[in-house]
Amino acid sequence: MKLHHRVDGPAGAPLLVLGPSLGTTLDIWQPQLSVLTQSWRVLRYDLPGHGGSAPAASGLTIDDLARAVLELVDDVEDTEAGEFAVGGISLGGAIATAIAAGQQQARQQEPGQQEASKQQAGRQGRVRSLVLCCTSARFGEPGPWLERAALVRASGVAQLAPALAARWFTAGYDGRWVTDMLERVDAESYAACCTAIASCDLTGRLAAITAPTLIVAGADDPATPLDQALTLAQGIPGALLRVVPGAAHLASVERADTVTSAIVGHLGGDSGHAAGMRTRREVLGDAHVDRAVAATTGFTRDFQHLITRYAWNEIWNRPGLDRRTRSCVTLTALVARGHLDELAMHVRAALRNGLTPDEIGEVLLQTAIYCGVPAANAAFAVAQRVLAEVPTEAPAEED
Repeated sequence: MKLHHRVDGPAGAPLLVLGPSLGTTLDIWQPQLSVLTQSWRVLRYDLPGHGGSAPAASGLTIDDLARAVLELVDDVEDTEAGEFAVGGISLGGAIATAIAAGQQQARQQEPGQQEASKQQAGRQGRVRSLVLCCTSARFGEPGPWLERAALVRASGVAQLAPALAARWFTAGYDGRWVTDMLERVDAESYAACCTAIASCDLTGRLAAITAPTLIVAGADDPATPLDQALTLAQGIPGALLRVVPGAAHLASVERADTVTSAIVGHLGGDSGHAAGMRTRREVLGDAHVDRAVAATTGFTRDFQHLITRYAWNEIWNRPGLDRRTRSCVTLTALVARGHLDELAMHVRAALRNGLTPDEIGEVLLQTAIYCGVPAANAAFAVAQRVLAEVPTEAPAEED
């Protein structure tokens, strides 16, 4: 199952995946897009048969949708190692929950599904943050959802617009730009999503979620009322609940500024990662960083995040020294400690930061006096090899 999607935001920024509610398209996130794309590379997707996505097959489940979204992530990232944040509204939120709880799912599946389970379990460990808007672990009893599926199959989706508008928004709010999205929804696909919601019960999997989680609830939401948000907040370790007054089911539309602020506040801890990644690419080069990211594993993921956020943002982006000077300091420190593999990488970085080969030689001469002749001798050998390779790039080091 291939889902239509769109990616906005700066290359190299951390990835944020956002899903829509049933009956809407990826445009539902338009009120948040301009703010989120300042620090995030935002991937929005359409549900099956919604917007630009092809119609769905029957027998759809939440986990089927979760796997389809994860395939998008792998296509966009071109690697199965990268981290990402994920969120969604209503059905999109349930999909995000299933992704974040993937490890628990893998333990519960039958042997014949183990290979797919292993893949999704690995991806679960990549979820760095979770945003759940007006959603639920279980959307009530199956009966009403199956009845809605039968109604839509018989009469189409558009006839639901008045009833949905009353659930999506509080009285008096004009949300026609959202209800108009129903015209781009395939009836059979809408019905298939209804049956997926009918069978959805993620309650027993919430404890497996390890990602920091924000839960947004509309105070006047009749579709996923506050008690369902409380179930999520109590079941997900450390989850934070934000109740938005004066909002119904689509709080992110009706109270866009409030919800955007809450999301940015929750994700804000990763803004340093985005800035650090930009600096890391500028100093080390895209090819090097791409190889390092591709080589990231679950074991090294936290270390990669540490150096990107703290070394490349908190230190390299400080205003007190320019990058040329920071390269001089870094070269000296690496010579002093004998870190020759790192030295090779930072000789290349020094060239990118504007040092000439002669200036690099002057730095190494200085180290001969203050770090010792043997250390400088080894450093000159490394630097000479690297300078001879310029502009050819060497294999990536782990930094």
